[in-house]
Amino acid sequence: MDVTQILMLITILVYLAAMVGIGAVLAKQNQTTDDFYLGGRTLGPLVTAMSAEASDMSSWLLMGLPGVAYLSGTADAAWTAIGLAIGTYVNWLVVAKRLRNYTHVCGNSTTLPLFFSNRYRDNKRILSVIAALLIIIFFVPYTASGFAACGKLFANLFGMDYLPAMLISAIVIVAYTTLGGFLAASTTDFVQSIVMTIAIVVVFGFGISKVGSFSAVMDNAKSMAGYFSLTHTHNAAAGTASPYSLLQIFSTLAWGLGYFGMPHVLLRFMAIGDANKLKLSRRVATVWVVISMAVSVFIGVIGNAMTKAGVLPTLKDPETIILVVSDLISKHGVLATIIAGLILAGILAATMSTADSQLLAASSSASQNILKEVFMKDMSEKTGMLIARITVLVIALIGVFIARNPDSSVFQIVSFAWAGFGASFGPLVLLALFWKRSTFQGALCGMISGGVMVFVWKFLIRPMGGALGIYELLPAFLLGLAVNVIVSLLTPAPSREVQDEFDKVASMK
Repeated sequence: MDVTQILMLITILVYLAAMVGIGAVLAKQNQTTDDFYLGGRTLGPLVTAMSAEASDMSSWLLMGLPGVAYLSGTADAAWTAIGLAIGTYVNWLVVAKRLRNYTHVCGNSTTLPLFFSNRYRDNKRILSVIAALLIIIFFVPYTASGFAACGKLFANLFGMDYLPAMLISAIVIVAYTTLGGFLAASTTDFVQSIVMTIAIVVVFGFGISKVGSFSAVMDNAKSMAGYFSLTHTHNAAAGTASPYSLLQIFSTLAWGLGYFGMPHVLLRFMAIGDANKLKLSRRVATVWVVISMAVSVFIGVIGNAMTKAGVLPTLKDPETIILVVSDLISKHGVLATIIAGLILAGILAATMSTADSQLLAASSSASQNILKEVFMKDMSEKTGMLIARITVLVIALIGVFIARNPDSSVFQIVSFAWAGFGASFGPLVLLALFWKRSTFQGALCGMISGGVMVFVWKFLIRPMGGALGIYELLPAFLLGLAVNVIVSLLTPAPSREVQDEFDKVASMK
């Protein structure tokens, strides 16, 4: 390890220490399980906005999106970004305030599964337990992929062995999450969103300066068939363009539907201190998401131009583009090396900000929605806090076990988990919030059918190809929605108590 690598490593370690420090400082504010899992509903509008988006973006913002654009042009990356941007805005506009008010009125629900049971007066907690199991099933390996991504970053950059690098990353994430709970996860996510922003802005500016000018970047993009297009993709091997069909566009845009069912994003809506400030949160979140994704896509375009200009080698793995650019920046002196370290910390931040939120959501499902609600109903707050922290640790250990193999197929579950949550919870959240006639039976059948269809479409129908080769979230979401509506109409209307509560929330401003 040379001096430059040591300096970058020190910068990253200082950053990691700061995250643990935030967790230690906020630990004192956790007096109850409500505090630990929802921050006592005290988040400010800026932290609400930025922590929600940082926990959502993950490392794909700094690795996956630029990588796709670098290799095949703007179509696939841009339509994905457009779908996610629309989904982000609509989720904040339609769901955020109603969910914040409804969860507060409806038994002060502190988790999404608990809200489902409270909303439908499910005294046996069937909805809560099934929803909690789905969260655990999808989030544990999802969290493991985050641990592994952090481990790979250290291993590839500094020549460390994968396993100790992954363990160090996991220990840091678990440390501040266990200490500070939801407040620590949200506050660190806010900080990490700033670091992520710095990373993409610096890489963007540095890349253009190395190519020569913005027009040079554009000239390179336009010189390749189908590269700078929304209706074609570029085939780098053949140098030709392939049509990007309307079906592909709708399939890619469907990513935006996933937001309605993302527990770690919806929790931020539930946790804001003043529901009336969600309008500010919506504006901040939407602007950040649109700009950050647009810059990330264009970093891939710039990277391609840097390769053509001889500044960068041809990348075997396009997703490493920011890593390679960071290494190039580090060659320009001590200050540049520190900046390169911050860029790498930004990639780490993108992964950590998602992993901590997923870890917390999975642990709350296990400790609150299964242990407390079903087996230990008289649990004291002190015992609840202890079990909450132990559960975070246990789930993290399972995640570490899954992530021990860097070549594990667990990484393929990321888009699958997004579809799973979107189809299982998305229709349920929307109908629970906006349709008074929705019933317990409809909610239960819709949630299960949406989740099952994700598996069926992914493994049985989608492989047939053609018009059936669309992203599984779209058909599964529509099925879950249809089943919920049909079963609700075929079963007795909700009680007067449930309807009056719905009207009360609907009248709140």
